Amino acid sequence: MRILGIDPGIALVGYGIIDVIGNNSKLVEYGVIETKANLDLPTRLKIIYTELDLLIKTYKPEEVAIEELFFSKNVKTAITVGHGRGVEVLACKMNGLDLYEYTPLQIKEAITGYGRSDKKQIQSMVKILLNLEKIPKPDDAADALAVALTHGSVSSFKDVFKMK
Repeated sequence: MRILGIDPGIALVGYGIIDVIGNNSKLVEYGVIETKANLDLPTRLKIIYTELDLLIKTYKPEEVAIEELFFSKNVKTAITVGHGRGVEVLACKMNGLDLYEYTPLQIKEAITGYGRSDKKQIQSMVKILLNLEKIPKPDDAADALAVALTHGSVSSFKDVFKMK
């Protein structure tokens, strides 16, 4: 199964694509979709949609896993990133893909076995699980790979995580 993992954002949208065969995961591609802060919001959203649509058409994932948003302080940032996440979900649905969402806690537990893991622990496990020479950069891409790996590891329970 080919899985696209998405770390939602507006300035940087992390993506990671893996193939899962049985208990093995293989890296296909990863990176970020970047938008510049000096662009207006509608232009940034169009860039995200267009680039994500192209990634989907190029790599043809079968399912998509996306991280749920969590913000505790900056409401303005939360709203802007929420716009970005909405466009990311739309691009996937317009391509007929099922989406599954995971909380940061679920991702940490799936990748490291510990819900309070820090970013470095997650990145190290992504490197190990995908048999990579180095930790993927930037962090948003590594986070997206962690989301994809989470979905790969819990895919037998995927109906629980499917977006409504």
